[in-house]
Amino acid sequence: MAATTERLVINNRRNRFGKWKDHAELLAALVSGVLIVVGWLLDSYGLAAAAIPVYCGAFMIGGYAKAREGIEETFKHKQLNVEMLMVFAAVGAAIIGYWAEGAILIFIFALSGALETYTMDKSHKEISALMKLQPEEAVLLESGQETIVPAAKLRIGDSILIRPGERVPADGNIIEGMTALNEAAITGEAIPVTKAVGQEVFAGTLNVQGSVVVMITKPMEETMVQKIIRMVQTAKEEKSPSQLFIERFEGLYVKVVLIAVALVALLPPLLFDWTWLNAWYRAMILLVVASPCALVASIMPAVLSAISANAKRGILFKGGVHVEHAGKIKAIAFDKTGTLTKGKPEVCDFILREGANKDDVLLHAASIEHHSTHPLAEAIVAYAKEKGSTRLLNPIQVQDTPGAGVKGRFDDGEWRVGQAAFVGEQEAEHFQNGVAKKLAAEGKTVVFIQDTNGIVGVLALRDEIRPETLAAMKALQKQGIQLVMLTGDGEETAQAIAEQSGVDRYVSRCMPDKKAEEIKRIRQEIGTVAMVGDGINDAPALAAADLGVAMGGGSDVALETADMVLMKNELPNIADAIKRSKKMNRIVKQNIVFSIAVVLLLVLSNFMQVLDLPLGVIGHEGSTILVILNGLRLLNG
Repeated sequence: MAATTERLVINNRRNRFGKWKDHAELLAALVSGVLIVVGWLLDSYGLAAAAIPVYCGAFMIGGYAKAREGIEETFKHKQLNVEMLMVFAAVGAAIIGYWAEGAILIFIFALSGALETYTMDKSHKEISALMKLQPEEAVLLESGQETIVPAAKLRIGDSILIRPGERVPADGNIIEGMTALNEAAITGEAIPVTKAVGQEVFAGTLNVQGSVVVMITKPMEETMVQKIIRMVQTAKEEKSPSQLFIERFEGLYVKVVLIAVALVALLPPLLFDWTWLNAWYRAMILLVVASPCALVASIMPAVLSAISANAKRGILFKGGVHVEHAGKIKAIAFDKTGTLTKGKPEVCDFILREGANKDDVLLHAASIEHHSTHPLAEAIVAYAKEKGSTRLLNPIQVQDTPGAGVKGRFDDGEWRVGQAAFVGEQEAEHFQNGVAKKLAAEGKTVVFIQDTNGIVGVLALRDEIRPETLAAMKALQKQGIQLVMLTGDGEETAQAIAEQSGVDRYVSRCMPDKKAEEIKRIRQEIGTVAMVGDGINDAPALAAADLGVAMGGGSDVALETADMVLMKNELPNIADAIKRSKKMNRIVKQNIVFSIAVVLLLVLSNFMQVLDLPLGVIGHEGSTILVILNGLRLLNG
């Protein structure tokens, strides 16, 4: 007990230290600011000699982080950077006696750096939250014995026990027991999902009901949670084209500035009537105001803020380049099954022969289909149970003919359930005045039921449109985006689904290779194109698009190939993400224009000798803080 208490005290101390460490850069900047105020007060009372050590403290405390970063980057890349320019400017100001101005420069530069660090930390929080979802320990079952082991040591084939209230430590299949799992962390759906033997469970989901035994089916690094974590980490590290351009531009710009500073310090006293002190003073101001701090900070905070804001809403971008592309989308191609539709067929029509008993016919059909694993068979059984056929019949004999149908023998004779050819094409064509043809024209799949007297009924099934699909399509069209549906279905089904979903056009009988070709054709015709899909067959098109978007519940291949993932499977989030990306692009442009304009204004004012060092420091570093704050607006947008 004493040992446990001691560990808790140590952990609490570490947590408190960790919180202070997280804000170290901001605290250093604030302490630097306080020292500047103290130094200024000493200076005001004629104690200049006492003020200098205080200003030196402000230099060291406020400038340590940025100076260290600048020196490390200089040695690493073998070229000077913005941080080194700031260090040179501050030291140069101190050399000519402007201690306060140099210290203020360090303070504001440190404050802007702390704000940029804050933006980075905000983008890390999603990773921290995801990591907390996956338990560190698991209950391993071996030879009937329970052993608590680190989750990282679990291997494929291991059996683990998961009790009510515990989170699932790894992906696997239930081999014993039945429970309800809250999968909100993975799918965004808050309603618990019932899981029984043979069904898959995901790491990070919460067991809310019964105890189950799960056999591990995937290594720890391949769990859904780990994949999401890798996506967020990749997004954090990958830079947008604008950011890459600025970074390439920065190295050349720094060299130009240093050459200009040297010329201003040396030539005016030789060519004009400037004093050497005045020339050095103007050179130091130029060093301060010409540094591209605001320009460098124009993009990354905005991009990270956009990634963070999207992640909060269940939209994961795999990099800044993809956020930037999202704001330029002109057309979006959608897969049909599992994207625009639920991906699960449902019975939507049930038509009977005159005089037939609806419950009896449905009971016989479901009892036969219960012995088939076809998705349509599962939908018919589910429909029968929904309508009250909870106790199915036991056929004497069942024969499944793949691609055609299933037949079964009962006490009252043989029944068949399947396609028209399986029950007789002519009879199927004329059943109920050709109702099957009408149903097929509406994009429905028709299944015939036949008893000893002929066709007794028709079941029409359809992969229903997602409830939010139409609203999502309208939201995208309002943004002027062209919408195309790509589906492997035939013409009639494709047309029906296209009309219901609200897309602008469709391409039927579109196989995976053709989908990729269609993406290229749409790009040539309209412009930047995105592809939204969820299956393995969508992977080529996702890779071919400028922006690949995968549904969170889609296949592993789709998730790996995509540039953006809708973790909650909510189509309206696409319109929100595009709107947020457009806003980010606008903010980046505003920041770039503003930062360049400020530099030009300050440089011109310096050459006209109307700008003092304090105003130069405030104008330059103030513009840096403003562009960072402008980028941070996206955190709430």
